[in-house]
Amino acid sequence: MTLDGFENDTTARIVAVDWASLAEGEAKRLRALGVDEGAEVSVVHRGVFGTRDPLALRIGRMTIALRRVHARAIEVEPA
Repeated sequence: MTLDGFENDTTARIVAVDWASLAEGEAKRLRALGVDEGAEVSVVHRGVFGTRDPLALRIGRMTIALRRVHARAIEVEPA
């Protein structure tokens, strides 16, 4: 399952990231923020309009905004 389809307020573990589908700068930023294989994350909020973009993602004590197109590149499993 990819992160964009994961339920809110449920902890997940990142099992794979399709780095090739992301622009180099975007991939570098996500890695710097801790988005990588093995990290535990949870979706805490989704946008309210039709695309439900962006997602608010919690990694550790940090909350980051992530576009759904980026969330589709992140494969997760329940933690």
